[in-house]
Amino acid sequence: MAETHVLFVEDDDVIREATQLALERDGFQVTAAPDGLTGLEQFRAHRPDIALLDVMVPGLDGVSLCRRIRDESTVPVIMLSARADAIDVVLGLEAGADDYVTKPFDGAVLVARIRAVLRRFGHASGPGGRNGEDGPEEPDCGVLRFGDLEVDPEGMEVRKGGEQVALTPTEMRLLLEFSSAPGTVLSRDKLLERVWEYGWGGDTRVVDVHVQRLRGKIGQDRIETVRGFGYKLKG
Repeated sequence: MAETHVLFVEDDDVIREATQLALERDGFQVTAAPDGLTGLEQFRAHRPDIALLDVMVPGLDGVSLCRRIRDESTVPVIMLSARADAIDVVLGLEAGADDYVTKPFDGAVLVARIRAVLRRFGHASGPGGRNGEDGPEEPDCGVLRFGDLEVDPEGMEVRKGGEQVALTPTEMRLLLEFSSAPGTVLSRDKLLERVWEYGWGGDTRVVDVHVQRLRGKIGQDRIETVRGFGYKLKG
């Protein structure tokens, strides 16, 4: 079985070398880069399985690098930030990152987060639709329909008005959770547990930004905010 290839972009020599060694001990193949421009070159040359990007790197900052990667690929991206600053976190997630980890981080936590993201990307399927008055039309055909939105859990495809919608695997997992229970309010904590596999309290900004990104692709009014509770998909 081939090793998972990680692109790690970090300008601090000590952190870069120590983290690379730790990841390699856990069985990952690591390509490390000290700045964003080198990171972009390495990404294009090696097409890694996942990218770890520090927010503050020279040449091309991590957020800009994430945008460049997302323009070319749906490869999973985890942002690394020296502080849990709301601006750093939100900018990284809005650029297309799937998750973030705050430095200094525990090596075991980073590996667990990497493996969780990779599981989502390798197994982006989710629960199927449920029958009932509020359920989607024609559940027996396998395609879930919500107005002009069509979700195919088996084919992992989404269409809006007949046109295919490009979603990242994390966005797809999120949509599958909503489409499995249309009209049902799902809390941010529940979505963190089901989509991001957080077995503990996580940062709900991850959910909020991904919902915002998903709305931009399937329609702003398709996912409703239920204040104080969470979100629900309109049937």
